[in-house]
Amino acid sequence: DKEVRAIFLRLFAQLFQGYRSCLQLIRIHAEPVIHFHKAAFLGQRGLIENDFLTKVLNGMAFAGFVSERGPPFRTCDLFDELVAFEVERIKAEEGNPPKMIKHVRELAEQLFKNENPNPHIAFQKVPRPTEGSHLRVHILPFPRINEGRVQELLQEGLARSQGAPPATRGDKKCVVPAGPPVGTFICS
Repeated sequence: DKEVRAIFLRLFAQLFQGYRSCLQLIRIHAEPVIHFHKAAFLGQRGLIENDFLTKVLNGMAFAGFVSERGPPFRTCDLFDELVAFEVERIKAEEGNPPKMIKHVRELAEQLFKNENPNPHIAFQKVPRPTEGSHLRVHILPFPRINEGRVQELLQEGLARSQGAPPATRGDKKCVVPAGPPVGTFICS
């Protein structure tokens, strides 16, 4: 699963490399609006006649991508680092499948670490239903919840969590690296 996601991450990093240089911040409105200059992006990459990329850039998903990733000061992630710093590596690996596979595996490992910051926590497996369970006609009603016991458990959990350090990592916002300008790419 993570390796497939890493392959798509590389694909989108290649498709959108240099997109930040075509973002325009419009401050006419009460709240600034971020606009993506599609013609400049396609023109600088020599892909004006490319129907696929034109359709991708005109889609709603890309509009959401620009509004989410457009602000210059936000939390950076693996995609931002890939677009900004790994463009040359991806280009160099195009003719070398073993290096490409190694990079995909590194990205997959990083995706796994991002989603599972505490590897020592064991995942509980859900037992398979017993044979013939789908044939049961009588389903027992869900038991009544003891509100007093629920409140006790909540209070115990709050008492424990107040003394413990916060479990979530604070996402640190920073200036998003722009990466190389669009004009430096030669598309194949």
